Amino acid sequence: MNPIEIIEKEKIFAVLRITDTDRLRNIINALSQGGIKVIEIVIEKPETVYFVEELSKKQDRPLIMAGGIITQRQAQIAIDAGSDVIVSPVFQMNLVRLCKSEKVPLIMTATTPNEAYSAWKARTQLIKISPAHPMGGAEYIEDMLRPMKFINVIAAGSIKIDDIKAYINAGAKAVGIGRALYKDASYEEITQRALKAYNIVKGN
Repeated sequence: MNPIEIIEKEKIFAVLRITDTDRLRNIINALSQGGIKVIEIVIEKPETVYFVEELSKKQDRPLIMAGGIITQRQAQIAIDAGSDVIVSPVFQMNLVRLCKSEKVPLIMTATTPNEAYSAWKARTQLIKISPAHPMGGAEYIEDMLRPMKFINVIAAGSIKIDDIKAYINAGAKAVGIGRALYKDASYEEITQRALKAYNIVKGN
């Protein structure tokens, strides 16, 4: 399967904005034990890039989505480090061209229906609707997709674990969960939260 197919199959991904690489490593291990196989790592510092490069070389590793990418240079660095998918918080045609030439999937972020449609017109395979919760939650996703069922979206942004099913039912191909998975939690608790989220998307 290609990266986009894996994301759609798994239906859930963790969004990690963490610069402490030791903590990042431990959280990813805890999430993996709970069944989370897709991780979006927000690239903010060189240390994070080195961590992605290290993680990408492991045999049994999650799918790596490099988040927070705005420029072509950032995208190239993330791709060279071994990222499987580039995630941009903006609509940027330069990224479309670069990712196409590198044969690496690009997920662009949209907030409004117009932005989502523009991203679709640029042949973005998956469009990230974020911040989903502040914009109206699962109902917002449902309303956006009602006239545009041809658009494939994933949802992220302050989403709680108990709300995952509502987003999937609204039409999201996958749901990104951030701090709800790891905030104020031990690594054992992170694994339990991941397992709960995993069971929700798998219908267990």
